[in-house]
Amino acid sequence: MFQRIARGLEITLALLILGFVAGYSNPSLTNPMEKVRAFTRQIEFNYISWMSNAAVLKVRAASVGAPYTLGHEAQKQIVNENLRLTQLILEKEYQLTQVYANPAVTDKETESQTLRAELNEYYLRQSRLAPLAEAILQEQVTQILAELGFTAAGQPIPNVWYHSTRLPMALVISPRDRIEQTANISVNTDLTIDQQVQLESDVDKGLDVSSLVVNIGGVGVYPTMVQRTTDLNWTLSTIAHEWIHNYLTLRPLGIVYNETPELRTMNETTASIAGDEIGALVIERFYPERRTALQSDSNPVTASSPSLSLISFPLEHPTPADFPRPQFDFRAQMHETRITADALLAEGKIEEAEAYMEERRLVFLENGYLFRKINQAYFAFHGAYADVPGGAAGEDPVGPAVRALRAQSKSLADFVNTISWMWKYDQLQKAVNPK
Repeated sequence: MFQRIARGLEITLALLILGFVAGYSNPSLTNPMEKVRAFTRQIEFNYISWMSNAAVLKVRAASVGAPYTLGHEAQKQIVNENLRLTQLILEKEYQLTQVYANPAVTDKETESQTLRAELNEYYLRQSRLAPLAEAILQEQVTQILAELGFTAAGQPIPNVWYHSTRLPMALVISPRDRIEQTANISVNTDLTIDQQVQLESDVDKGLDVSSLVVNIGGVGVYPTMVQRTTDLNWTLSTIAHEWIHNYLTLRPLGIVYNETPELRTMNETTASIAGDEIGALVIERFYPERRTALQSDSNPVTASSPSLSLISFPLEHPTPADFPRPQFDFRAQMHETRITADALLAEGKIEEAEAYMEERRLVFLENGYLFRKINQAYFAFHGAYADVPGGAAGEDPVGPAVRALRAQSKSLADFVNTISWMWKYDQLQKAVNPK
């Protein structure tokens, strides 16, 4: 047990130092990132503080060692109860938001008093239960990693540490004349829709760029951040996805994450492929009753600042509605939108491309997908997650090359270890096309 805690502290310290170094920059009006940060500096998310607090929670949970003393059924009950509490919290938080957004409610504090008391009780109960539930899921993912060959002396390096929490949002920047992520800055969790829209407007006008504030599902800091949800399948895929980012950070591919768009796509697609496969195996082993239809067909379920390895929040499910809707192939329609937008931008038709993407947004809206914007920044962010054909990646050849390498690899560990030692897209091309 002491070795487990010591290893976790060692890795935590190393990554905290890395976070300090990576996060430091000298303000300069000639630095593209600093030009964007002129708009965000006061609302940027504090990762160092979050990692410090989360690391303390992880050490305390590890010192108890409860997952090793509980039987499988007891572990499952704890995980399920934590999911139930999460559902109650999300419902009450939504109700509270409705109270404060309702102009007809004049005394919002009095009106929400009972609701806030219930929320505080749920928060307290989950603060006691969540560390244990997270420790159980960490250990289950670790067991699968060991069986797949991702461990040294039986332990993954770094340890699997994650914390479920409200996540920051990401301000993504792309040039208007092409689709390419040039900046990704994490901003505070409590930014309202009005504030997001104003930030995007200020940045677009001030820098003549395309910007978008996006929701994310996970962040590859350490411990990793995972969005609160009641979907255990998605949670496990995301835990594994972000651990793969930690694993890659200690190898060339992760180190050069920011160097080119191709390398970013290689990183994200690798993490998505591996995360989904690992998550599906955890479900198969420990929660077989939660297997999805896709998993039963032997296909894993599809689940981000660039150096923080954000994971895209899932967007491929329409908002529920009470009216019938004709069949709509999200990935095919988004793929078509990306290809056409790329073609227009390549011809220098920027305004035409932006008008086209807005027209397409309305098509998605009619089919239940509530996008505020579909623009260059949207594709620059979501297009890097190319573990499944089609979608926002368009005709980008990087995703298919990563998928080809996975298909020709003997095992998942062989695939990840092979690509992890690459630092140029050319190396991936030669690996899948040796001639």
